[in-house]
Amino acid sequence: MNSTLFLTGFGAYVVFLIWLGWYVSRHQKSGEDFLLGGRGLPLFLVLGTTVATMVGTGSSMGAVGFGYANGWAGTLYGIGGAVGILLLAYWFAPVRKLNFMTMSEELSYYVGANKIVKNVVGILIFIASIGWLGAHILGGGMYLAWIADIDLNTAKIIIAAAFTIYVVIGGYTAVVWTDTIQAIILFAGFILMAVLSVQHIGGLENLYAAMDPAAVSVLGIEKLGVIPALSLALVVGVGILATPSFRQRIYSGKDVQTIRRSFTMSGVLYLFFSIIPAVIGMSAHAINPDLNNANYAFPYVAATVLPVAVGMIVLIAGLSATMSSASSDAIAGVSILLRDIYIMFTGKVPGKDKMVTYSRYALVICISLALLFALTSNDIIGYITKMISTVMSGMFVCGMLGRFWSRYNWQGALATLAGASAASFSVMLNADWGAFWGNPVIPSVLTALLVGVGVSLLTPANTVTKEEAKALLDAERAAMEQNQEPDLEGRPVEAK
Repeated sequence: MNSTLFLTGFGAYVVFLIWLGWYVSRHQKSGEDFLLGGRGLPLFLVLGTTVATMVGTGSSMGAVGFGYANGWAGTLYGIGGAVGILLLAYWFAPVRKLNFMTMSEELSYYVGANKIVKNVVGILIFIASIGWLGAHILGGGMYLAWIADIDLNTAKIIIAAAFTIYVVIGGYTAVVWTDTIQAIILFAGFILMAVLSVQHIGGLENLYAAMDPAAVSVLGIEKLGVIPALSLALVVGVGILATPSFRQRIYSGKDVQTIRRSFTMSGVLYLFFSIIPAVIGMSAHAINPDLNNANYAFPYVAATVLPVAVGMIVLIAGLSATMSSASSDAIAGVSILLRDIYIMFTGKVPGKDKMVTYSRYALVICISLALLFALTSNDIIGYITKMISTVMSGMFVCGMLGRFWSRYNWQGALATLAGASAASFSVMLNADWGAFWGNPVIPSVLTALLVGVGVSLLTPANTVTKEEAKALLDAERAAMEQNQEPDLEGRPVEAK
């Protein structure tokens, strides 16, 4: 595909996103408007933004590239994601009733609104948001560099700058509207690409003939091994259950029913969709088994198989999907930075009249940090799995124990977080362990669970009731909206 033609089309699309960001931002007045869309998102927007984020960097670049190298194992990414979003719908959608603004609020609520847990989780979630954001910049940069034939680092900077502009202008409302548009184009484009790519190589028989026989076994298990295959599906599911941007969709949804319905629909769609990236990846392998980087399989097929006009639309949609996923994580990172980390260091929250301005500055900071991470890596799946195992496995176990086990306490929560990271680092630093497990998520989750339960049982039970914990968090949140700062007991007092 002509690189000038593509860059022109992509530039026009970014201009449209910037206009849309401006258009939807005209009535924003508060931090909740900017960061949570006013907490009133209807079903079709929650569904659209959820689908677009799921069919983002991981599917368009990571899962297709994984299918290129490992055949039907490329479906594991989609299966893990579908299971994760369905469990999130039924286990955690009810927390919408509690009006949380960030995931650190939620996890601290489970252990008596403990400030130490809230601060530690806030820092971890901020790191996780920056990590996810970096993964999307990395994926989008690799995508753009290959299509437009430009320097990879330059492409990463262009991607970061492009979504920074429309998100800084429009906030979360811009994110969900652009996500919804992209979800429609992406779903249609992926299905069309899969059908045409199989036709291009002469049918499924030629698809299988081009692959290692082990790669076309059920879920590619003969190629990967049972435990590494389970690890890949699990790490994606854990990632969804602990990703701040998916929690942001719960906090911003209209009500529990709306969230649950949209997540269920997303999960079912994604489960059926899971085979599509594997088919595209294997088709790319049949067309050209000598790609320098398997992550380029998706844009390669789009540029090779599809008619020019259709290919450009699909490529732009695929690239914009990485930006939509990135923008969601950027908003989640800003929420944590202003709701948790800011108060950690200043003792107060930003005033209501300054919240939107501060949010825009914070977006630039978050995206700049993520860009620095992205400039140091070129492996999407490896980047994502290591980040989830190290940072997010502990938060996943924290959420599960806190939600379903009343004996859980703040000491157990801290042990959970520390145990998960320690186990993950242990596996990553031992090549034999890494080869056995595939990625560190299983030992990380098991260690977090064991130490979390053990330490909770060995230390005093939490004495703060759920009602008292909610009142403490509500007081902090009220202070933010009333331009006040909370006192040492969590009650709002007039800001000086």
